[in-house]
Amino acid sequence: MKVRFYATFRELVGRKEVEVHGVRTVGELIDIISERYSPEIKEQLLRSPRISEKKPIDGMILVNGHNVLHLRGLDTELKEGDVVYIFPPAGGG
Repeated sequence: MKVRFYATFRELVGRKEVEVHGVRTVGELIDIISERYSPEIKEQLLRSPRISEKKPIDGMILVNGHNVLHLRGLDTELKEGDVVYIFPPAGGG
């Protein structure tokens, strides 16, 4: 599957897109990306103080254009051919 990164995550990974194979869920994908490219991605997405039961991801992850928070969250199943978009947490004021 293709994984596309945006904003600061692009800088952390050093490219805008990677290919990953054999991953079954979004949670596994985050683990693999963290191990292969940058542990900071996992820190920002899953260990933020803004994480809650209703919002287990700080940032946005889309699978084929659908926000995983409206699917099964980190348990959202992935298959070959999917396109995953990963956006870092947004700042602002």
